[in-house]
Amino acid sequence: MPTTSRTPLSHTLFVNLPVADLARSKAFFTALGFSLFGASDAMASVMINERTQVMLLTEPVFASYARSEPADPAKTTQVILVLGLDDPAAVDAMFDKAVAAGATPVGEPIDDGQRYQRGFADPDGHQWSALCLVPQAG
Repeated sequence: MPTTSRTPLSHTLFVNLPVADLARSKAFFTALGFSLFGASDAMASVMINERTQVMLLTEPVFASYARSEPADPAKTTQVILVLGLDDPAAVDAMFDKAVAAGATPVGEPIDDGQRYQRGFADPDGHQWSALCLVPQAG
């Protein structure tokens, strides 16, 4: 059986999002506590962790990669991006930072005994949630 070697990008997830104002989006994600990598005039990478990055692409650059017309996040929801966090306090802190940085709350908090989740839309209208799983007593 052949062996495969992993490159530094092996199994890295890149989520690409179109943004109307790159400077505004960079400021928003920096306010949430994320660092940026590889920023240029047309794109910036938000480092979620070592294997997950959200690529912020200006709308024309995003459109140049897309096979069809990009969705308008103010009119449709194509994806909900969920950030897994450690506990309810971290979920609340992320939500509060997002709203303070210009996000719009989405829906009501979910606290069903198994998970705690709060949703928001970033300044471009992309839907996000902060989530933690609640340990079960037992």
